[in-house]
Amino acid sequence: MNLLSVIATVVAISILTPGGSAASDNIANSADELAIRKVIGEMTTGFNSHSGRAASAMYLPDAKLTTVRGEVMDGQAEIEKGLDAIFATRAKNASHRNIDITVKFIRPDVALAHVTNELSGLVAPDRKSLPPHRELSLRVFVKEGGQWRVAAFHNTMVRPFAGTNQ
Repeated sequence: MNLLSVIATVVAISILTPGGSAASDNIANSADELAIRKVIGEMTTGFNSHSGRAASAMYLPDAKLTTVRGEVMDGQAEIEKGLDAIFATRAKNASHRNIDITVKFIRPDVALAHVTNELSGLVAPDRKSLPPHRELSLRVFVKEGGQWRVAAFHNTMVRPFAGTNQ
C-alpha cells in the first residue's frame, strides 16, 4: 500500500466517523496494539541512542516525517539522514520519553497512534539550552508482511505558547 493511499484512507475515515466508533476501535486485536507500542518504544530508544538508523528502521521506504519545526523528510533513507543531522546538532544531548500513547485502528492493517512525549536536552540555533517541553505526534502505522511499520509521522509542540495571547 502506498503512502498516498494510506493517507487518503485515514482522512476519509476521519471525516466519515468523527470521534470513531466501537467497531473501528476493535478492528485489530491486543497483539497488534502491543506490537505497535513496541515499535513506538523502539523509535524512542533509537532517538535516545542518537542514531538515525535506529530511529528510522521502522519507517516504510516511502514514509514521510514532518518534524516539530516543519522539516519534511520523504522516504526512509532521507528520514535516517535527516535524523542523523538533527542528532549531530540540536539534539546531540537530547532525551525523549513517552508519556501517553493512544492507538486507534482504522482497518485491521492501518492504525493511528497519538503519542505524547517529553523532550529535554535540546539546544537552540544560538547554542542556548532549551527547557524541556512536550510534543504530540500522530503516527500512521501500516501492517505489511505481518510487521507494523510507520507510513507517516507528524510532530507538533503541545501548547508552545502557553501563557500568551497567541
